[in-house]
Amino acid sequence: MPSFDIVSEVNQVEVRNAVDQANKEISTRFDFKGSDARVEHKEKELTLFADDDFKLKQVTDVVLGKLTKRGVDVRSLKFGKSEKMSGDKVKQVVTIRVGVEQELSKKIVKMLKDSKLKVQASIQGDAVRVSSAKRDELQSAIAAVKTTITDFPLQFGNFRD
Repeated sequence: MPSFDIVSEVNQVEVRNAVDQANKEISTRFDFKGSDARVEHKEKELTLFADDDFKLKQVTDVVLGKLTKRGVDVRSLKFGKSEKMSGDKVKQVVTIRVGVEQELSKKIVKMLKDSKLKVQASIQGDAVRVSSAKRDELQSAIAAVKTTITDFPLQFGNFRD
């Protein structure tokens, strides 16, 4: 029975490269001279540091630009609140969302059931497996999911015949 998986993955190597490029640009830019602006990367989390909210916004713009150039979808980033640190410094934690969250998985399964397509969708951990007797139905399901879910990056892979 043909099937495919709906997943959401971020290339961590490209994220690391983008963070390195952003730190390099921040260290050489004139408007950041003498400031403690930087970006740290741990596992699935970025931490942005700056002297004030204005510079934090500039650091965010630099990081988003570098991530976009490296082909990382910025819709997978979840920005936290900016927090005050000692002195006038601020930091912001940015979470890199990997995997299809439970709530979004349920939304995709419900949408596919309501679409009257002859497909079966099931939640498999942080992915959604869609199967059908016909390939054409699977292609219609991919098109339906692409048009419905636009606020989160999804990839369609692991196609089995």
